[in-house]
Amino acid sequence: MPRRHLIAALLTLWLGHAAAAAPDPFEGDPYQSHPWVDMRKEYLGATAKTVFDDRVQVRGPAFAEDPMNVPITVSVTNLPGVDRIIVLVDRNPIRKVLEYQPMDALPSVSFRFKLEQASPVRAAARTADGVWHIGGTLVDSAGGGCTVAGATRKDGSWTQTLGIVSARVFDATPIPGEAASGSRLRLKVMHPMDTGLVGGIPAFYVNRLSVRDERDRELLRLQTFEPVSENPVFSFDFPVKPAGTLRIVGTDNNGNRIDAKLE
Repeated sequence: MPRRHLIAALLTLWLGHAAAAAPDPFEGDPYQSHPWVDMRKEYLGATAKTVFDDRVQVRGPAFAEDPMNVPITVSVTNLPGVDRIIVLVDRNPIRKVLEYQPMDALPSVSFRFKLEQASPVRAAARTADGVWHIGGTLVDSAGGGCTVAGATRKDGSWTQTLGIVSARVFDATPIPGEAASGSRLRLKVMHPMDTGLVGGIPAFYVNRLSVRDERDRELLRLQTFEPVSENPVFSFDFPVKPAGTLRIVGTDNNGNRIDAKLE
């Protein structure tokens, strides 16, 4: 083999090894999002083990026509032992949307949130072994959802409805490909959910919700943050229909209490 060909072959081999040895700056992220690595460390723990997992499904619109009300459903299937779900949005000014502990509910939640610009929307589900399983979807948007005042803030009607809860339990319709659940709880809390990113309006949002049964046993716990939409609506699934009276309790970041009963 001519010397120049040998040198070229060795150089190609060396470059191939170097490329294989180079660390992936996105840590395997399918969206190759630059904020992801820092987000993983901040919200999931610098030493926590994370895996991208198709069993964690995040469903949302390909394009958000209303960036102040983007519908998202998170569901975890065939992954036992999920004790916590965190929803994150890479390119929101406030990235953490909510944190959900299913307890006696199924590891699924539906809600609406505010989207500032096109971004991956992720759900991280932690199993009993401490591993975070990551799923996501990409939502495009014209943006601006986090920096615009809500309708009730503009017309002032929020003062008349603050903290009012409406809820209903009904038989759930199974999602294709998923196991049927016994029932679904849908609840709405009247609250302006201000992000604090609109001039002259400080952050004001529901920060904790808990659903309890008639024996005061906690069925699920939800921690919410500023990006959740105004007058938030949440849906939760249960393997069996909760019996008796349900109680929905919570607070907002100003200390206002939420307390309602659902017969």
